[in-house]
Amino acid sequence: MGGLLTRAAQWTNDSSGCCKLEATQLNEFLLKEVLHFTEQLMVQHPEEATHVFEEPLVWSTTLEASDFKAGYDVSDLLVESHDKDSEGRPLLRLKPPTISVRSFSQLSKLLHLAENNTLAEVRECLQGNKDLVAIIFGRSFVSFMEKEDVNQDVQSLMVKIKEREPSEDVEAKIKVFLLLQKKDKEILNKLLQHVTEQVCLDPTAVRNEVEWLKQLCSKGENRVLKSLCYTSDYEFSNGCNAPLWRQLLGEICYVVLTPCDTDTLYITCSNDGVFLNKGIKQDGQESGYERISEVYRDLVTLLKHRSPYFAANIKTQQQENKEEEKTVHHHVRNKACGTTKYEPCPRWRKLGLSSTRGVEKKSSRSFVEKKMARQGAKSKMKAEFSVSSLTGHQSSHRIKSSVGAMPSELFSESSSESEEEEQPERRQENNTDLPSEYWQIQKLVIYLKGGNQTATVLTLCAMMDFNLMQETCQLAIRDAGGLEVLINLLDTDEVKCKIGSLKILRKICNNMQIRRIIVDMGGLQSVVKILDSPVKDLKALAAETIANVAKFRRARRTVRQHGGIKKLVKLLACVPNLATLSVNQEQDVEVARCGALALWSCSNSTKNKEAIRRAGGIPLLGRLLKSPHENMLIPVVGTLQECASEESYRIAIQTEGMIKDLVINLSSDNDELQMHCASAIFKCAEDKQTRDLVRKYKGLQPLVTLLGKANNKELLAAATGAIWKCSISKENVAKFQEFKALEIIVGLLTDQPEEVLVNVVGALGEFAQISANKAIIRKCGGIRPLVGLLTGTNQALLVNVTKAVGACATDKDNMAIIDQLDGVRLVWSLLKNSSADVQSSAAWALCPCIKNAKDAGEMVRSLVGGLELIVNLLKSTNIEVQASICAVVATIAKDKENLAVLTDHGVIPLLAKLTNTSDNRLRRYLADAIGHCCMWGTNRSSFGDATAVAPLVRYLKAKDSWVNQSTAMALYQLSKDPYNCITMYEKGAVKPLIQLMGSDDETLQEAAAGCVRNIRLLAQANRQARLFN
Repeated sequence: MGGLLTRAAQWTNDSSGCCKLEATQLNEFLLKEVLHFTEQLMVQHPEEATHVFEEPLVWSTTLEASDFKAGYDVSDLLVESHDKDSEGRPLLRLKPPTISVRSFSQLSKLLHLAENNTLAEVRECLQGNKDLVAIIFGRSFVSFMEKEDVNQDVQSLMVKIKEREPSEDVEAKIKVFLLLQKKDKEILNKLLQHVTEQVCLDPTAVRNEVEWLKQLCSKGENRVLKSLCYTSDYEFSNGCNAPLWRQLLGEICYVVLTPCDTDTLYITCSNDGVFLNKGIKQDGQESGYERISEVYRDLVTLLKHRSPYFAANIKTQQQENKEEEKTVHHHVRNKACGTTKYEPCPRWRKLGLSSTRGVEKKSSRSFVEKKMARQGAKSKMKAEFSVSSLTGHQSSHRIKSSVGAMPSELFSESSSESEEEEQPERRQENNTDLPSEYWQIQKLVIYLKGGNQTATVLTLCAMMDFNLMQETCQLAIRDAGGLEVLINLLDTDEVKCKIGSLKILRKICNNMQIRRIIVDMGGLQSVVKILDSPVKDLKALAAETIANVAKFRRARRTVRQHGGIKKLVKLLACVPNLATLSVNQEQDVEVARCGALALWSCSNSTKNKEAIRRAGGIPLLGRLLKSPHENMLIPVVGTLQECASEESYRIAIQTEGMIKDLVINLSSDNDELQMHCASAIFKCAEDKQTRDLVRKYKGLQPLVTLLGKANNKELLAAATGAIWKCSISKENVAKFQEFKALEIIVGLLTDQPEEVLVNVVGALGEFAQISANKAIIRKCGGIRPLVGLLTGTNQALLVNVTKAVGACATDKDNMAIIDQLDGVRLVWSLLKNSSADVQSSAAWALCPCIKNAKDAGEMVRSLVGGLELIVNLLKSTNIEVQASICAVVATIAKDKENLAVLTDHGVIPLLAKLTNTSDNRLRRYLADAIGHCCMWGTNRSSFGDATAVAPLVRYLKAKDSWVNQSTAMALYQLSKDPYNCITMYEKGAVKPLIQLMGSDDETLQEAAAGCVRNIRLLAQANRQARLFN
C-alpha cells in the first residue's frame, strides 16, 4: 500500500510539522478499504496473517491496558501478547500510549478491540508508519519484488529469494506481499474510475506542449529556455501526473520551468488553463498547490507574459525549427540510381540533441548511415530521457519505451553509494571565442557521418590526433552529433572502426556530461557486449571505457543489469605471474588490467560488490595480487580495498592469504599502491585474525614508515587508519612502540586534515589503553591538542577524541592537565550533540574524568545544568547512550550532594523504566546506577514503588559475571527496604543469590550474602510477629 499512501492519500502538516491524513472523503474511503483488507486477510488467509513483520508498526493508540483480555499478559503499565516471534518478542506490545504490532493477525484483533474507534486506529497507524510496505517486508525484499514479474508463480519467486536471504517463512511473506499489491491496485483503480466519472481530463494537449517546449531547452546558445521538467515521475493510466485528489479539481500535472531571464516558475496545468502555484517542487510537497497568478490559455502564453526573453525569441526559434525540419527531415540528395531521404537517428532525435548543422551532399550513402539504418529498429526500443536530465537541471526522469513503462524501482541502488554531483551544462557563449580545433573536429564528424568504411577509419585516426582530453574538443564532438555516430560504430562488424571509436570514447568520457549522455543513449550496453569479443584489443578498450563511464550510479547499475560484471570478472583470468612475458601474454595481462580497472569503478556499489563475489572475482583478484607489475596491482588492490567494506570480502581476503601480499606491497616505491594497500588493511583489520596476520607478516613497521610521507595526505590517512585498527590488539601496540610509533602519531595531532585526525586520534585512544603510553602522550605534549579537538564538529572525530581523552584521564597527572584546560566542561557539552555516538562516547569519557578529578563533586556541581542534562539523556532510545549515562549516574552518585540533586531531577523513575531491558551491557551499568542511587533518602522504597525490583531479580539469571555482580550489589542495597525484600522473595531471588555466594569474586559473595541475610532477617521478624500475636 506504499503507492496508495503516496499517490492517492491527501496529507497535510500539523502545527508540530508531523504528517497527518486530512479529513476528506477520499481519505475516509482509503481508511475503510485498508480496514476491510486487514479484517478479511485474517478470515480468508489465516496462515498468511500470522506472518511476522520485518519491523513493528508503531503508533499512539487510544486503547488502554484494561481493553486487553485473553491472550495477553496485562499489567498496569504493560501489555504483551502470548504470541511471540522466533526470537521471543511479543507480536503485540502496549506501553500506553505507544503500541507496536508485528503481524496482521494481531492487527486484526486490535482493531476488533477498538470497536467504534477502528477508523481512528487505522488513521493513527498509517500516520505513524507512512513507509508501511518497507516496514512490514523490509526495504531489500520490497526492492527485489518490485523488479520481479508479479505473474510468476510463488515457487519461482521463493527460489530466487532464498538465494538472496534464506528464511523459513518466505512463502507466506511473498503471498502477503502479492495480496497487498493486488489490493493496492484495486483501490487505485476504483479511485481512478471515480475521478474519471467526476471530471473529464484531457492531458494530451498539455503533454504535446511540454514536449515541444523541452526541445527549446537543448539548442545550446540559441536555446529559449534553460530547463523544463515534471514534478512527479509517476503517471496514472489516464495520462495525468497530479495526485488523485487534485485531479478531482481538474488539475492534470505540475511542471518546473526555468526561463533564461527570470527565476524558476512552478506551474499547474489544469482543464481551465495554466497558472503559477506557490512551489510544488517534487512528490510529497503538498503545501504549494495554491494559485498565485491569473489563469493563462497555455504554457506559451504564460511564458510570453512572464519572460521577455522568451517572448522576443520564440518567433525566431519557431521559424528556425521549420527550416531545420525541412533540411533534416525532407532533404533529398540526387544519386546515380535515384534519391535518398535522410532522417536523424531515432536515438539522437529522442534525446533532442540532433545537430543544427545542415547535412552536406554526398555522392553515395555512407558506411555509418547504412549501419544506423540497420540499427533503427533497435534504437526505437531504447529508453527516452527528458532533455533537462542531460543539461544538468532538475528532471522528472520519466522513462518510457515502446513496449510499456518500466517501474523506476527497477533501478534502485544502495543508498550507501557515492554519486557524482550534477553540474549545469557549460556552453560557449560566443562563437568567436571558440578555438580552431572546435571547428576542425566538427568537420571531421561530418566526414565521419558521410564516409565509407575506409573514410571512417581515416577520420577516426584524424580525430585521435587532437587532444581529446581537452573540454573544447569533447564538446565539439558532442555538439556535432559525433557521439551518436561513435556509439553506432560499436555495433558494426568492422574491428578497426570499433577500435577507433572506443579509443575516442575512452578519452572523451572523462567529461561528466558526455558519460551521462553515453549512458542515456544506450551506448554502455554496446560497450558491455564487446567484452565478449575474441579480439583482445577490443576487450581491453571496452573495459577501460567502462572504467571511465561507470563513475555514477546509473552507469554502474547498467553494467550489472546487462551482465557486465560477469564478463569483466572473466577478463581477470590471465596468464601466470611472470616477470618476462611473450607478446600474447602481455595482451592478456593488459586485458586483465583493464578488467580490474572497470571492476574498481563498478565496485562503488553494494550490489556490484556482491555480483563480483558471486561471479568468482575474489580468488582471481587474489591471484593477480601476486603480480610483479605495478600497473596491474593498483586497480586490483583498489578494487579489493573498495570491496573490503563488506564483511564477506574481509573474510575472503583473510582466508585467501591476501594479507601477506598486501603487506609486501606496503614496501613498494609507488605511493598510490601503498595507499590502497594500507586502506585495505585499514578496513580488514577490524578482525583480530587479520591484525595478527599483519603482525605475523611484519607489516607494522612499513605502516610506521609510511607516516614519514606526511605531504601525501591520502597516503597518510590510509596509513594512520591501518595503524589505528591494528592497534586494537595490545600485542600490536607493544610492537608499534618498538618503532616509536606513538611519538610520531602525537606529532600528527596538529595541522592535519580531518580524515587524518580521525585516524590519529583513534590510534591514540587504543595506545592509551596501556598505562605506560599515557605518560608518553603527556610528555610528548599530546594532551593539549587532544582537548583542543573537543571543540570540533566532525562527529567521527569527536567520537575518537572523547575516547582518547577518557583513556588518558585514567592517569591522574593527565587528568590534572585536562581539568586545567577546561576539558571536562568541553566533554560534558558534547552530551548535547545530535549524534547518539558522540553522546555515548562523551558519557564514557566523563566516568574516568569524574573519578580522577580533584574535588570531583564540586566540579560536577559547578557545571550549570549539567546534572539535569544527564537525567534527561536517560530518556534516549539508544541503548549505548542509556548504558553510558547509567555509568555516569553511578559515578556522580558517589557524592551525596550530587545524588540529592539527581533525585530532585527525577532520576529514580527514569532508571526504573529502563529495568525491563534484555541488553546485558545496559543491565550491568543500570544495576550499578540503581545500587549507588539507593544511598539517599527514600530512594530504596521509591525504586520498589516504581516496580524496579522484580526485573532486577531476572538479571541474576544472566550468564554475564559483570551483570551478576552489579545486580547483587543493587539488590543488597534495595533489600534494606522490607517491601523490596518481600518482592525479591516472591520473585525467587533467594536461590540464585545462594548460588552466587559460591562465586570466586569476593565482592559478589558479600553482596549476595548480604541480600540473603536481609531477606532472612525480615522472614524471621515476620515469624516472630506472628508468634507473639
